[in-house]
Amino acid sequence: MEVRSSEDILKDLNPVQREAASHYTGPALLLAGAGSGKTKTLIHRIAYLIEKYGVYPNEILSVTFTNKAASEMRERASHLVRGADELWMSTFHSAGVRILRAYGEQIGLERGFLIYDDDDQLDLLKEIMGGLVGVGPDVNPRYLRSIIDKAKSALWGPDDLNRNAEYRVAGLPKEAAVEGYRRYQSRLRAANAIDFSDLLVETVRLFQEVPDVLERIQRRSRFIMIDEYQDTNKAQYEFARLLAAREKNLVVIGDPDQSIYKFRGADIQNILEFQQDYPDAVIYRLEHNYRSSAKVLELANKLIVHNKERLDKVLRAVKPDGADVHFNRATDHRAEADFVAGRITAAHNKGLPLSKMAILYRTNAQSRVLEESLRRGGIAARIVGGVGFYDRREIKDALSYVRLALNPRDDIALRRIVGRPKRGIGDGALSKLGEYARAHKMPLLEAFAHADEALERGPQKAIEFYEQIASFREAAELYAPHQAMKFMLDGSGYLEMLMKEGQEGKVRLENLEELLVALEEWTAEHQGADIAEFLDDAALLSSVDDGKTRRENGDVPEDAVTLMTLHNAKGLEFPEVFIVGVEEGLLPSAGSLTEAGGIEEERRLFYVGITRAMERLTLTNAENRMQYGKTNSSEDSRFLGELGDGFVTVDPYGQEVGRSSRGNWKSFQPSAPARAVEKEKKPLEGEYKGGEKVSHPKFGVGTVLAVMGFGDKQSVVVAFETAGSKTLLVKLANLTRV
Repeated sequence: MEVRSSEDILKDLNPVQREAASHYTGPALLLAGAGSGKTKTLIHRIAYLIEKYGVYPNEILSVTFTNKAASEMRERASHLVRGADELWMSTFHSAGVRILRAYGEQIGLERGFLIYDDDDQLDLLKEIMGGLVGVGPDVNPRYLRSIIDKAKSALWGPDDLNRNAEYRVAGLPKEAAVEGYRRYQSRLRAANAIDFSDLLVETVRLFQEVPDVLERIQRRSRFIMIDEYQDTNKAQYEFARLLAAREKNLVVIGDPDQSIYKFRGADIQNILEFQQDYPDAVIYRLEHNYRSSAKVLELANKLIVHNKERLDKVLRAVKPDGADVHFNRATDHRAEADFVAGRITAAHNKGLPLSKMAILYRTNAQSRVLEESLRRGGIAARIVGGVGFYDRREIKDALSYVRLALNPRDDIALRRIVGRPKRGIGDGALSKLGEYARAHKMPLLEAFAHADEALERGPQKAIEFYEQIASFREAAELYAPHQAMKFMLDGSGYLEMLMKEGQEGKVRLENLEELLVALEEWTAEHQGADIAEFLDDAALLSSVDDGKTRRENGDVPEDAVTLMTLHNAKGLEFPEVFIVGVEEGLLPSAGSLTEAGGIEEERRLFYVGITRAMERLTLTNAENRMQYGKTNSSEDSRFLGELGDGFVTVDPYGQEVGRSSRGNWKSFQPSAPARAVEKEKKPLEGEYKGGEKVSHPKFGVGTVLAVMGFGDKQSVVVAFETAGSKTLLVKLANLTRV
């Protein structure tokens, strides 16, 4: 590697980056805006310390949050820094492992201690919860694990958890959670084991209880740099504070405007109060953005100034103005998805690879209708941080209930759902029922009806399960598909089970609510069809039948549109970005409206999404969105009003129709969305446009709220005065205009 002088190292940096990279001793905060070259600055500072001041590479500790980020930094450093292989570049937890392996015996960790992974934790907690007072057998151990992990990130032991009156333990009695935490820690010690969170908790305890060890590590890490400081929790903050206490050569890099992980324990105050912790700290503001066009950054700046918990910073574009930011308000969520699919098709036809485009949303449940629109358009899709909608565990479970109800011989479906939720039918009982079924040459489910013969103990649970599936079979025959599904999910106890699983269960419930929406829409489009036919369609949607639309866990083609939540988009960039569902209740989320600081975190999340766009950005929402089995009108997100005239409204066909003004932009009621799989069509005479008064032979008088599709495929959402909202296929609905 060619040796470069210290001045050569700085020459490729802008003035502020150069100042930050040449910072020598003492604390400093690099307030690094999105796309401002923070990693480049950090790597050049390391090189400058070595070349200019003769710092040994093994005296430098650089900490980031993911192994991938640490690996990328190490790779980039190898091209610039002499002795890069001696640099200590790692995650917080990797640093903890290294320290505890060397010195853990001094706080009671025996040599060769184990590190429990997620499965080990859950197995242990399952045992412990079986003996806790007030905890039923159907409470998921993941919930207790979440409580313990959050407590440890705050450096709380069981007694701290018990004393903290503000800590809410919904779904578990507080006394049970505290006792479970005590027993869990006792069992870990007995097994000479720690968990992932303990890698930091125990390292901090080592530093606090054994000053000699702390001093050794301090001498080993004279220059400390911590990336993404806005995402640190209490344990990580204390780790850094203790290490930097001796020489105070602590440089932290971060952006409070991108702090979006409060739900993981991140504390934005760590970065906001950095100058209180280190009054002599120097602040370097990296404001030049090399990623996004000026018009995208104009929007981002307009949005984020509404937050109070931030440090003053303005993103300044290096790129030219670029394209206008576009906004489309669709009639409903399906029209919204079709609009996005149409825009993607148009961009791809002009030569933009699919891999250069991304669709961002607030919740995973929103991906379902997007996946379906993309699939209809033959657009390959890659889902990041999740799997395809119909491949998700809870969706497969729900459909397995239907499969078993329709086909009593489906042993695979039975084995999938017999323990979800738990019914007191364990592996031993299932094995004996299987033996009985084979001996009598009958399906496994039928053996459940003969459980009093097959089982020596507790046959009633199996018989009740058989009877329950029989009732589901009747529901499938009597009810509309979406009603039958709701009957099964309610009757099985599956929904109740998820309600007890905390945040993870909440996400799964949202996906099941979206499944019910999908079923109701499908029922409207296939009037007279039964739920068995929906199973066929769902199977096609979850398969790789056309060789184009594939899932992340399958063989996804290299050129595919990326779908992901806004949280998963952090750190990524794309030439063209679509942010969908910019509505009250989605972005900001409904839960954030009652949480302290919730709206500001949601605004930061939207800001992160906007700043992923390099060249083109499109925002969308829907006037009507089906949730919880009925269509509700939606309100524009308050964030749109904060953007003022920063975007241009477009109609469903992508035509610009007017610049927005603060809190007042034109919305449209097109007769139909632009379909990705159809050529552009104009509405026919007699088709509905929305707003008409109509009468139905059964439901009475109502108003057309939304219109989807063309010609024979046109369906409408009608709000009836007595029957509520219904989705109807026009050609079969026998509607008359009033």
